[in-house]
Amino acid sequence: MNLQALRLFHVIASTGSVTRASELLNISQPAITAQIKKFEKELSLPLLRPHGRGVALTDPGEKIAQLAKRLFAVEQQIEQFAGEFVSGTTGHIRIAATYLPAHFLIPAWLAKFKLQYEQVEMRIHTTNSSGALKRLMNLEVDAAIYGGLPEEYPDTIVAEELFQDELWFVAAPNHRYAGRQVTLNEMMREPFVMREKGSSTRERLFALCRTFSAPSPRITLQFNGLPEAVSAVVAGYGASFVSSLVVREQVERGELCRVYVEDLQLRNTIAVCTRKGEAMPAATANFLRMIRENPYRGIGKALD
Repeated sequence: MNLQALRLFHVIASTGSVTRASELLNISQPAITAQIKKFEKELSLPLLRPHGRGVALTDPGEKIAQLAKRLFAVEQQIEQFAGEFVSGTTGHIRIAATYLPAHFLIPAWLAKFKLQYEQVEMRIHTTNSSGALKRLMNLEVDAAIYGGLPEEYPDTIVAEELFQDELWFVAAPNHRYAGRQVTLNEMMREPFVMREKGSSTRERLFALCRTFSAPSPRITLQFNGLPEAVSAVVAGYGASFVSSLVVREQVERGELCRVYVEDLQLRNTIAVCTRKGEAMPAATANFLRMIRENPYRGIGKALD
């Protein structure tokens, strides 16, 4: 079927006039008339009939005009969807995130993003560092957001630092080291409450001990979530090594105290990782652009 001829017929049916269709389409009336006659022959149906000085639709012409209206309405919807998808106002965003950004940063980022891009669907996979990297490399997500980069990652992955926060040793206010300065060896004598193996902060603590030839930490309580680990320390058991983003408010309220380890001032990297040399969906690119512009949103106050 000649879709161009159908489009001409659709304009004539919509305006009720060959003359008006000629003006709108910038095509001569004889050319339009010739194409419509050819189209009628193709369909073996009369579509138009003379009516006064103009034309009117035949009965089959009425039906085809209704179908054509639906067809070209769908065409407009497709064009609109394509334009919105290219601009990033629709589509899907797939992000893998480690526990820290997933619970303390991304919710505020998503809230701001959805205010501007309401039609974009978001899917966040919360996992540990190795899990986030695996999903990114397996093409299951478009980007991975880390609280503490893995020690090594393939050349196919690009890491971009968003900002840094501090890593703190913390304990309950009644702990013998609360508010004090101690050596790393002394700190490692304490029982630690940490997340499971694969947590970047946990791995960072073990790497720290290897670097300074200190004893490995004794992980005597292990949780899959940071709030549970922090709650155990607040309740008075052991110590923890954690991002300041997680415990800043508890320290300010006096529920936890910092323990200052001599000659150590550690920082934690918040970064986004993507696949090198790969075009990113527009919606994901818009989201990452937003968090680059204001990575501190949701933290409560900008970090030094």
